[in-house]
This record gives sequence, structure tokens and C-alpha cells, in this order.
Amino acid sequence: MLWQVGVQTVLPPGYLCCGYPQRGSGDYDKAEKIITDNRVLFHRMANTLNYLDIKTVVVSCGTCYDQLQGYEFEKIFPGCRIVDIHEFLLEKGVKLEGVTGTRYMYHDPCHSPMKQQDPLKTVNSLIATADAQKIEKNDRCCGESGTLAITRPDVSTQVRFRKEIEMTKAADKLRADGFKGEVKILTSCPSCLQGLSRFNEDANTEADYIVVEIARHLLGEDWLPEYVARANDGGIERVLV
Repeated sequence: MLWQVGVQTVLPPGYLCCGYPQRGSGDYDKAEKIITDNRVLFHRMANTLNYLDIKTVVVSCGTCYDQLQGYEFEKIFPGCRIVDIHEFLLEKGVKLEGVTGTRYMYHDPCHSPMKQQDPLKTVNSLIATADAQKIEKNDRCCGESGTLAITRPDVSTQVRFRKEIEMTKAADKLRADGFKGEVKILTSCPSCLQGLSRFNEDANTEADYIVVEIARHLLGEDWLPEYVARANDGGIERVLV
């Protein structure tokens, strides 16, 4: 979507973890090492690419957002800000309108990346169905919570039971007028997406990421392979840092 709206995007080399999972599990030494290594790499990027004058760090995860706020990006890329991908696309005028055959509800992550206004307002500004169904918030934690589902499945399972009740209730409400189409629950957190996907069969819903749903409708079902093909066909400049 950044490519689609004409934004020049720089990706750090390799896969970088922000360090939050390590900090959250109490491994502070490991977290600090990750943070320091990442900040050194970002400084090298800033020096090598100083001609780009980077002003925005775009994230797609609220947990990463919280962690990256401690990176002091404004000292690395002077005058820059951190912003969620959905709020950034809204600024660029991206909107998905006239959707048919699908109705939505929204799961707001415990660590919401949307900070500029009520996340639900942003979601409803980005997506509008043809039957003017307002997207409503679906309450309760999904139970995934990063590493919680792995470290404490007993607690996570109980949380999920309660979430399933809310999702089933909301899905039934969306179908109350006889609607036979698909009901999707959208979110803005990769961990929540994983957690919400567990309910697909039991709640008769489908979980998806907001920006992915937008890309699918605006760019077509093959948006991902088509983008990868265009990017690989001279769309990527590799810079040694």
C-alpha cells in the first residue's frame, strides 16, 4: 500500500525484533542488547541515507510502537515521528468504499498502534460498506497476547472462551436482518490476528488485518504476488550500510 500511494520506503536489512518480547518476559539484558544493536543500525541507515531526509517511521504493530518510542528516533532521524500504517494511509486519502457481501467488526488490540484519534473512528473512515453498516468494536482480549498463549495456555484459553462469546454475539447481530454474506473481524495487531483466527470456525467469522483487507479490495486478490513481481523487477534499490 505504501508503494501504491507513491511513498518511498526504506526497509532495514534483515529481520529485526524490537526487543519487547524479551523485555516482557523479564530478559532485560537481552532486550537492551537488541535495542542497542538496532539503534546502531538505524544510525548507520541515517548516515548512509541522509539525502532522503526520513521523517516518518511506519509501524503495523502496537507493541512494536510502544517499544520503538524508547528508541529516540527523533535523535536518529531529526524531526521524525512514529505512526501506524492505517493512520498513515488515511492521511494519504486511502479509502475502501462500497464493499458488498461483507460486514465487519473491529477488535482493538490491548496495545493499540492507533494514537491520533479513537481507533474505531479511523477504521470507519478507512472502510465503508455499500449498505452503510457502521463497524462496531468487539470487546474483550483475544487471549493471544504475544507469548501468553505459549507460556500460560491455561489462562489464555479462559480468556479466549470469553472472547468467543463476544464474537459470536456480534456476528449474530450483523446477521440479524437476514444478511447471508461473510462476517469479518478486523484488527491492527499481528498477534491479535493470530489469536482471532482461532475463532474462524466456532464464531463463523474470518479474521484479517485492516490494511490487507484494503489491499485485497483495491488491488485485487493477487495483490501480494503482483507487488513482489513489480518490486523485484527493478523496484528495489539495495544500499550497503
